[in-house]
Amino acid sequence: MNTEVVFIIIVVFLVADFIVERILEWVNMRAMAPVLPENLKGIYDEKEYARFQNYKRETNRFDLISSTFSFIVMMVFLCTGGFGWWNAWVVTWTDQAVLQTLLFMLGLSLVSGLLGLPFDWYATFHIEEKYGFNKTTMKTYGLDLLKGMLVSGVIGGLLLSAVVWFYEWAGSFFWLYAWGIVSVFSVFMAMFYSQLIVPLFNKQTPLEAGALRDKINAFAEKVSFKLDNIFVIDGSKRSTKANAYFTGFGPRKRIVLYDTLIKDLTEEEIVAVLAHEVGHNKKRHTVQFMLASVIQTGVILWLFSLFVNQPALSMALGGDRACFQLGLIAFTILYSPLSMILGLVMNAWSRKNEYQADAFAARYYDGESLISGLKKISVKSLSNLTPHPLYEWVYYSHPSLLKRIRAIGQVEAVDAE
Repeated sequence: MNTEVVFIIIVVFLVADFIVERILEWVNMRAMAPVLPENLKGIYDEKEYARFQNYKRETNRFDLISSTFSFIVMMVFLCTGGFGWWNAWVVTWTDQAVLQTLLFMLGLSLVSGLLGLPFDWYATFHIEEKYGFNKTTMKTYGLDLLKGMLVSGVIGGLLLSAVVWFYEWAGSFFWLYAWGIVSVFSVFMAMFYSQLIVPLFNKQTPLEAGALRDKINAFAEKVSFKLDNIFVIDGSKRSTKANAYFTGFGPRKRIVLYDTLIKDLTEEEIVAVLAHEVGHNKKRHTVQFMLASVIQTGVILWLFSLFVNQPALSMALGGDRACFQLGLIAFTILYSPLSMILGLVMNAWSRKNEYQADAFAARYYDGESLISGLKKISVKSLSNLTPHPLYEWVYYSHPSLLKRIRAIGQVEAVDAE
């Protein structure tokens, strides 16, 4: 492999990725109708639609500024040999591969976080606050930032240390051991994330006895779904946006409702939204996605093992020889086109699963309640209900609302026959 060729490919991939993202954002904004479309009447009113447009325009302009800044910093750092310079400094401190990699990645993470902090702060305390979404205090924001850094640093550091250790110990077969430990960790986190990580940021309390819990339990019994854990999370301490999710496997599965969801939706709508989440479980979507993720991780690590020892990758970033940390950065960039293709496949699969979960909720509970609940959630968060088809195909893991409404109506029409 030729170092100059690798460098050119890396630059081309970064530039192409930036341009494609900007084009997709542009066509999506162009697709936004200036007046309330006929098919949105009854969902948005004129005032809310104007508010949605203003919100999307402002967030799009801000995303353009922040992404352009990140792109320029990345290109300057790459073209001036910044990666090589930082690596050369790191290796003077220790000759241990694990410590070198940890120091190298820690430095990049800190710089990236510091550069991105002003943009994140502005988005939270200006844009989100301006449109009534933000409920985060400065204290909560600061604590979230510190906790997030500690959690990601500890977990990411341990996993990265294990991968580098296997790289040093097992040679070209390190990817098999790394695949094993990453897969075990992924399954563990899927089962215990809500119990171990979420409490660091939010309070989760069991849903109190009452009409809502009775309706949820009645539905769960109707579809033979064992559900003992229903929790309410204090999402309102950060945002007015509503959500609900299903997590865990087997006896560890639980349904989590945002307190904003309980506030904004009727009991029938809440149960319908939960029926959708139960549908994912009954259709084995969670397990299937987990298996697909494990397989994808194995493929990535295998490909990485083929390239990490190629000197051209490290030297293209300014190194003087092959080293793990520079090879990791170069591979991450070179892998991006394949990552995008896999992302398209996974998003298409996810959208199909969302239709299936909607159909389950419509068939076994109530489609109209699901539709009205989805409408409220979408309007409350100022969601784009008419995205450009290309933008939706690339980025959306869920179908747009109007498509979901049509699909739910078709299910109800078939069942009515």
